[in-house]
Amino acid sequence: MSDAGTQTHTGAAGPTGPGAVRRRRGGLLRDRDFRLLWTGETASSFGSTLTSVALPLVAITVLHTSTFVVALLTAAAWLPWLIIGLPAGAWVDRLPRRPVMLICDAASLLLFLSVPVAAWWGRLTIGHLLAVALLAGTAKVFFQTAYQVYLPAVVPVADLPEGNAKLQGSESAAQVVGPGLGGLIAQLFGAVTGLLVDALTFLVSALCLLAMRTREASVSRARRTTTLRREIGEGLRFVARDPYLRVLTVFGAISNLALIGYQSIFIVFLVGDIGVSPGTAGALIAATSLGGVAGAASATRISRRLGSARALMVCEMIGAPFGLLIPLASPGPGLAFVVVGGLGVVAGVVAGNVIKSSFRQMYCPRELMGRVSVSMQFVNYGTLPLGALIAGVLGEAIGVRPSMWIITGALALTGLVLLAGPIRRNRDLPSAPPSAVRAG
Repeated sequence: MSDAGTQTHTGAAGPTGPGAVRRRRGGLLRDRDFRLLWTGETASSFGSTLTSVALPLVAITVLHTSTFVVALLTAAAWLPWLIIGLPAGAWVDRLPRRPVMLICDAASLLLFLSVPVAAWWGRLTIGHLLAVALLAGTAKVFFQTAYQVYLPAVVPVADLPEGNAKLQGSESAAQVVGPGLGGLIAQLFGAVTGLLVDALTFLVSALCLLAMRTREASVSRARRTTTLRREIGEGLRFVARDPYLRVLTVFGAISNLALIGYQSIFIVFLVGDIGVSPGTAGALIAATSLGGVAGAASATRISRRLGSARALMVCEMIGAPFGLLIPLASPGPGLAFVVVGGLGVVAGVVAGNVIKSSFRQMYCPRELMGRVSVSMQFVNYGTLPLGALIAGVLGEAIGVRPSMWIITGALALTGLVLLAGPIRRNRDLPSAPPSAVRAG
């Protein structure tokens, strides 16, 4: 269900349907619909982590492209958030979410399947790869927006932190296994084979969605008769007026600029600059992804001990500076800098995402959730193409390693943005917006 092979910052909620009453023993995995949602998401996350390694390797080893073109693939994947992000949020709030997600799964399956087919026929071009990245990114905009709104229909409000932690944890676990396997597949069978595996995971995701029993409440007739412009404006105004959502949106935009910058040239840094093999590059990325497992597993516990607001500050401000270790890497024992640096960054990002996702899903009015989520993501993810392009230009102009120093240095300072809002004054994030913001 997910198609993100990178770690980025993600930009509410009464339960309905069979998932509203739960047996607490055994947690959410005892619930059939959540288990199906979790299984499909985990399978697709696994495939997507293969793609995060396989797609750049296809460009580098099969098509012999430059550093800038590799970064351009990342930019193309995130560009749809700038083009259709805002109307997508309004459309998702008008439509039943599960059919939207099923259509996105089917489209993504066909797109990623087209790459190995074109390669086997000798017709693969960089234009084809860019088109797949762009169109799959478009499907991701709709899927991710619908998915974030659909989760609270499956999971009660009190269980949202557990649900988000389990989903983030399984995604991080997939990122441990996926990159290493992606590099190994690239060495043994060719990089395009990894994209075939990713295509099949979208089929697993769709089958899991079809098997779910949870049904959402139908959209009111009044909602269907309002204009898209008005609905988009409601979501943007809610985010702009809310002091918590506003600072989280700005923070996400700035930190994602740096995160995607180093991630978009990371494979080039490992394979081209340090000189490791594709298999070793995949193994190194897998090792850094262990930080995501640790971050997801500890986020809820840290929040309970420190308070959710303080835990968010700690995770974001301590994790990012670890990225400064990555440019110190060298062949042999020096590769440990990649692992330790990546572990710290990923752990902070994932733990922060668990806290922020649970906060947003509990905090936002349900009727606005899709538009609020996509309004934040429009800004958060809108900087990703720019970050990738900046990294590509820097890599070509001054070299990959100096570019890594500049970008990870900027990343280390991004947590300071959180000091500008009310989060620093509170122990916990609020569970509902101020009445003035809600009324606006």
